[in-house]
Amino acid sequence: MMTFRKFSAGGVSVPAAVAWSLEELGQARGRQDLYTRQSPQKLRVLREHALIESAVSSNRIEGVEVDQKRVTTLIFGNPALRDRDEEEVRGYRDALELIHTQAAQLLIDERTIKRFHSLVRGQIWDAGKYKDKAEPIIERYGDGRTRVRFMPVEAGAATESAMAELCQLWSANDAQRWVPPLVSLGAFGLDFLCIHPFRDGNGRVSRLLMLLQTYYAGLEVGRYISLERVIEQNKERYYQTLERSSVSWHEGKHDPWPFIGYMLFILKEAYREFESRVGQTADERGSKAELVRQAVERQNGPFRLSDIEGACPGVGRDWIRSILRKMKAAGELRSSGRGPAALWERIGK
Repeated sequence: MMTFRKFSAGGVSVPAAVAWSLEELGQARGRQDLYTRQSPQKLRVLREHALIESAVSSNRIEGVEVDQKRVTTLIFGNPALRDRDEEEVRGYRDALELIHTQAAQLLIDERTIKRFHSLVRGQIWDAGKYKDKAEPIIERYGDGRTRVRFMPVEAGAATESAMAELCQLWSANDAQRWVPPLVSLGAFGLDFLCIHPFRDGNGRVSRLLMLLQTYYAGLEVGRYISLERVIEQNKERYYQTLERSSVSWHEGKHDPWPFIGYMLFILKEAYREFESRVGQTADERGSKAELVRQAVERQNGPFRLSDIEGACPGVGRDWIRSILRKMKAAGELRSSGRGPAALWERIGK
């Protein structure tokens, strides 16, 4: 809520880079109807893949992973769940479907926030409950070293008060417009993560709230492109900007613009990808082929089949392998080794 307190005081000066991003997103929103009137088949495939990618990526950022072969069944079927990880991925899917189908009825309030947490945390004892103990956010290094990256708001009454104020200030900005809605979206995410109201699951809940808030702002790109997957692909920048913007947050002397700018960057990337994908081949197989090609283009340096599988959940291994072979025959890729362990690389990159 410290960011909203700064904004409510008035005299907000929006950095030029943020203003340019807002203008670009306004233009993208203006083109939105044009693209969403395209082939229903194209859009159906995009929606299905966005649902899969969002549920998988948002959990994977937090170290929750499931067998790739089970992903499609988990998202679109109703199998018996094998473990906690599958339960949390399924719960995230349920939260996504709730947003996509009932966004207009969901308020940005504590009830909705706790409901999202209950879904993504499943049957665990503190699902939907604020933390009962405040613990520092620790960064762990590969060599075993650790450091305290941030100390969130204290548990109990302090967290309850902070969350109540955050939701109240969000609503006040919605009515009074101290800052544009998309700036408010980034501010809310920053304040929520600094409060860190839950013992676990804060990142996932913050991404669900971001998706819901895009609907409030009239942006529908999250229906067709996984915002969570774009965040995962840029997660180092996510952590860097979050840390930069959280310095002196408790004192209200922090700089919120790095994190807000990052969130706008994610939305711009999603729209760029959406407009690119929607113009591709209309049939489902063609759409899946384009998803594989897009995943290949996003690889920096050598990659394996498993890397593309992770980027294209729901697309079969044999289908991915066939696209890679076609790209190799066309002179776009080269490979070394055989089988799943083979290394692939884009030619000229």
